[in-house]
Amino acid sequence: MHILIQSIGYGLVTASVIAIGAVGLSLQFGVTNFVNFAYGEFLTLGAYIGYFVSTQAHFNVFVGIVAAMAVTGLLAVLLDQVVFEPFIRGRPNLVVLLIVTVALSLILQNLYQIVFTTDFRRYAAPSNTQYSVGDINFTGSQLLIIAIAITAIGALQILLKYTKLGKAMRAMSDSADLAQASGINTRLVTRAVWLISGMFAGIGGVVLAINVYNVQPTLGNSYLFLFFAAVIMGGIGKPWGALISAVVLGIVIEVSGAYINAAYKGGLAFLILILVLLLRPRGLFSSRRRTV
Repeated sequence: MHILIQSIGYGLVTASVIAIGAVGLSLQFGVTNFVNFAYGEFLTLGAYIGYFVSTQAHFNVFVGIVAAMAVTGLLAVLLDQVVFEPFIRGRPNLVVLLIVTVALSLILQNLYQIVFTTDFRRYAAPSNTQYSVGDINFTGSQLLIIAIAITAIGALQILLKYTKLGKAMRAMSDSADLAQASGINTRLVTRAVWLISGMFAGIGGVVLAINVYNVQPTLGNSYLFLFFAAVIMGGIGKPWGALISAVVLGIVIEVSGAYINAAYKGGLAFLILILVLLLRPRGLFSSRRRTV
């Protein structure tokens, strides 16, 4: 029983990492209707920025997070304008856009290998102090990861629900053409969405590096399909659906890893995704009207 309870605790930590990446990806996907397979490389860059600021330069971990958010957010906006937008204006089919994002992912991975080398870099944990929460033991770093996820996702919810920008995002998720006809500057809103999504990738990269204690060029890409699994399970364009799905996936991954070979625990998560898609093709929390 103790193993099960402790595994659930580890699952909450894994769920926090997945949730940050999945919520940022779901927001971008829901508003722009654009599938970005280079999103994992945004996380990788965030992890490296956090590593150099926090571990190498010995700044506070929160300084590393802010730096990672700034760099990955600006990178996302830049790539949208320079790479993605010219293709989108030409209204290509879905396959072309997917190939573009996959190609960009490979380019960034190889660029990281050239700049940062393929070596694993040890990420210093903010705190290894042990804390007991009921029957579950957490390190200070694990509690920090959970707290960061709750804060970031809570802030996004406030933005979406109570701000003019958030209302514009929700309008665009229903119909970009109708939003534009209503006077919303859809291009500016799209820039904001890419910026926020990139910032979430920066946060996700730092917390992922803290969780696994290392950084290497394929770090973010190794979690990319877990992010997509949470997005699809929760319903396209539904950040809270992605959050709940991330919790389910995180707990399943860690609990199953305590009882079966750890090499299979990721496969079990995708088995759940397949079952969900068979029963609820639009996702667990979807409706006919796609909203953020």
